Amino acid sequence: MIDPLTSPALPVPHGFFTRAGGVSTGAYASLNGSLSGGDNRELVQTNRERVARHLGAAAIVGLTQVHGAAVEVVTAAWPAGAGPRADAMVTRQPGIALGIITADCAPVLLADPAARVIGAVHAGWRGAVAGVLEATVAAMAALGADPARIHAAIGPCIRQPSYEVGADLRDAVLTAGPAACFFRDGRPGHWQFDLAGYCAMRLHGIAGVDVVPADTYADPARFWSHRRRTLAGGGPIGHQISAIML
Repeated sequence: MIDPLTSPALPVPHGFFTRAGGVSTGAYASLNGSLSGGDNRELVQTNRERVARHLGAAAIVGLTQVHGAAVEVVTAAWPAGAGPRADAMVTRQPGIALGIITADCAPVLLADPAARVIGAVHAGWRGAVAGVLEATVAAMAALGADPARIHAAIGPCIRQPSYEVGADLRDAVLTAGPAACFFRDGRPGHWQFDLAGYCAMRLHGIAGVDVVPADTYADPARFWSHRRRTLAGGGPIGHQISAIML
């Protein structure tokens, strides 16, 4: 049964969907939302249709995610798998669900319910450092949202106890601005990175940020995880889908 996580911060239809409730099989079982991960396309389409129905959406759109800072303004639905190269979307169009695909990166959903403007972001560390979260808030403001009314929810992602990183990632994050507090000492030459906390910091200036307490790496029954797959030696992997609509 589909049973997404939700946030009280977002008073519009949304969900951070888990693995449960889909039709994919094997390593993709069962609610795999990714059209580019090697799963049967028809099964993924069925999964995405189930997500759309759960939200009451007429259509669901996604992106070709590239770990950058580009934001797409959605005015109409496009064909499945034909999304532009970007990592965030904003819209004022009712009935269109904005879908983000993740498997350790942070899905971030945003809403200004008064202005009827929403956003959805794929925020890995590279995109967060590049400014994708701030760019999304700016794109929402261009559609009439007021940052002082925008609420955001950061969904299931790899959490600090599970996210060991090396000096290259740490240096890249610190070069972008003060962020030492998001790194905790680990084994020699490594640190534990708080991706969710860093994303919340990058959203300073909006009305509020809620962090959903779930760790994709530590909960294989509910979530896929790139880090867990890599440490296990590779193989096929599904992806969570998170979505929001007016």
